[in-house]
Amino acid sequence: MRDSYSIRRIKDRLMLILVWSSLILALIPLFSILLEVFFNGVRAISLEFFILPTPTVGETGGIANAIQGTLVTLGLASLMGVPIGLMTGVFLSEYGGSKLSYLVRFINDVLTGLPSIVIGIFGYTLIVASIGFSVVAASFALAIIMIPIVARTTEEALKLVPASIREAALALGIQRWKTTVFIVLSGAKKGIVTGVLLALARIAGESAPILVTMGYWRWWFSGFNKPVSNLALNIYLFAISPFENWRVLAWGSALFLMVLMLGINILIRVLTREKY
Repeated sequence: MRDSYSIRRIKDRLMLILVWSSLILALIPLFSILLEVFFNGVRAISLEFFILPTPTVGETGGIANAIQGTLVTLGLASLMGVPIGLMTGVFLSEYGGSKLSYLVRFINDVLTGLPSIVIGIFGYTLIVASIGFSVVAASFALAIIMIPIVARTTEEALKLVPASIREAALALGIQRWKTTVFIVLSGAKKGIVTGVLLALARIAGESAPILVTMGYWRWWFSGFNKPVSNLALNIYLFAISPFENWRVLAWGSALFLMVLMLGINILIRVLTREKY
């Protein structure tokens, strides 16, 4: 018995060592990337970095126009994608037994795994070929990426609301759609907000669909039917640039975007710490 106990202890210690070793191996590249971006990006941080637009070669400048363009694009994409994703999630959760729900869920799963560049080409064919590179085209492509994420998280959040709440509302004579809108959605609002934030974090770092649908633009926002600057695209283009001031801005843009993603993830944790 003592020998068997000792063997079990050795196995337990060995597995514990393997688990911690795997964790350390996974964290090494993560922290190396974070430190590399921080130490290179902090050189670009200044007041001008946040208030000046993209400079030409040899001039000083910042990423204010890229921040503005990114916020405009994300806002318009959210106006397009969030309502559709929300209604899709409600339909899949509350009316999941219908035949149409199987088709909707299949399409949602296909969109989840679709490469972003393919979605960008679809936006190019549908909008850019007609009106040219624009904020609308880029936002449309990003909205398609948002829809399955918002739909899936909304569906799961609504499923966490106890069925007894729905039954109690129906027993009181409340119509089903009112029960869903005013009671069920209210109980799942934290999960829904989490899904929206996750979708925003996903599309904020996308550059492939932006490149295909909006192209490069280094000036300020001038209309939804025209291009606008974008952080993710700036990082890609500035990083491969031969000009030193643009490469510094690429590192600074990467640091700003990384901090933005970190802030969104922290907000998600705060919103869901009681729910999950």
